[in-house]
Amino acid sequence: MTSTEIASAELRDLLVSRIRDVPDYPQPGVVFKDITPLLADPVAFNALVDALAALCRRHAATKVVGLEARGFILAAPAAARAHLGFVPVRKAGKLPGEILGQSYALEYGTAEIEIQSDAFGPRDRVLVIDDVLATGGTAEAAVELIRRTGAEVVGVAVLLELGFLDGRQRLATALSGAALDALIVI
Repeated sequence: MTSTEIASAELRDLLVSRIRDVPDYPQPGVVFKDITPLLADPVAFNALVDALAALCRRHAATKVVGLEARGFILAAPAAARAHLGFVPVRKAGKLPGEILGQSYALEYGTAEIEIQSDAFGPRDRVLVIDDVLATGGTAEAAVELIRRTGAEVVGVAVLLELGFLDGRQRLATALSGAALDALIVI
């Protein structure tokens, strides 16, 4: 599993300058990483999409998964730029048709994500994209869910890794040697 920040210094500076800290959101003591200013800046957003599309190509992905909700915003254009299909992993109850679900633990309770059961074929190589890696619970559940479809997970890629929350450590076992790429690690 890769363990280094992969953005160039120039790209890192551009992206970090467009991420706003929002103290005490959604609850006291939490500093929310707001990527809305980054998304609103066409230069920064395109640079981010280019970097994520390059990771899709580097890992020879055939499909890209985006995790609800901000992962959709990053994964869909990266998949399109890399000429790959995009598959959403949604919160429970949001997808039509036959689905597979995966529960996972949160700090205070549990949650469930779902994917359409026919989203992948057995030869698909899937890169999971999300905005922030915090504790790793959602990404871990997504990796397990994708593997249940018979597809291969080639890695997880995130814009920002909050290293102090040890999400990388949690994902290490689930990834089984597949890559974990963070453009920025703080």
